[in-house]
Amino acid sequence: MEKRSILFVHAHPDDEAIGTGATMARYAAEGAHVTLVTCTLGEEGEIHLPALAQLEAAQADQLGGYRLVELERACAALGVTDHRFLGGAGRYRDSGMMGTPANEHARAFWGADVDEAAAHLVAIMREVKPQVMVTYDANGFYGHPDHIQAHRVAMRAAELAGEDAPKKIYWGATPLSVLKAGIDALGESTDNPFAGITNADDFPFGTPDHEIAASIDGNDHHEAKVAALHAHASQIPTTSWLFSIAGNFGTEFMGVEFFTLAAGTRGPGTGLYGWEQDLFAGLD
Repeated sequence: MEKRSILFVHAHPDDEAIGTGATMARYAAEGAHVTLVTCTLGEEGEIHLPALAQLEAAQADQLGGYRLVELERACAALGVTDHRFLGGAGRYRDSGMMGTPANEHARAFWGADVDEAAAHLVAIMREVKPQVMVTYDANGFYGHPDHIQAHRVAMRAAELAGEDAPKKIYWGATPLSVLKAGIDALGESTDNPFAGITNADDFPFGTPDHEIAASIDGNDHHEAKVAALHAHASQIPTTSWLFSIAGNFGTEFMGVEFFTLAAGTRGPGTGLYGWEQDLFAGLD
């Protein structure tokens, strides 16, 4: 049997830890070849460390270089040794939010030619030959331009890769049942991007439980995920809603990650909805 190989395609440094940190750590620990491709350096991120304020885009515009180091530390915490930037570090720039000047930057990832960007990812696919790829849904999970573009590029690369394309493609997701259970924890935290939302159906994301395909148990790697989040200190303050969830619910919320299946054949699963417990289910 060929060695398991799994490819994660994310938009900015810290996305890998927030959305898929436990899953990445689990597969790395199990000996799979885990490849992380990050599409930008995250130059437009909001800085939460006052000492680094001068690095922001409107001043020194050096945040991307700092976040590169944070990403290296996060990958070390997760046990991921194969990390690349799409087209090389700095090839594509953080596009900021829709309608901002950053969206119009000459190197903004949002404005990149999809086929050209996809070609960089195809080259990686042909090198590492992943059986599984993980990225975002068509709305980029919550609508960020770079997440949407990462989705477009990843899916286009899968079309162009031919026999080297992943056999299964997953999109990160959060079941509505998990959102409903976590609302109280979010309400107690600062730095909460969803302040004021008290109904799970009002979140800009959330997937009905029956549409979820896989539930990956990374409870044993909960601490690695939290350490990876802490590595992104410029972006994730210690009072973040993410750490509130970790503190209130521990591994139940931070150690289990969910996905929908976008391409490939669903493997055997368990429970009410037959959720897969392994992203390689049915491939071995």
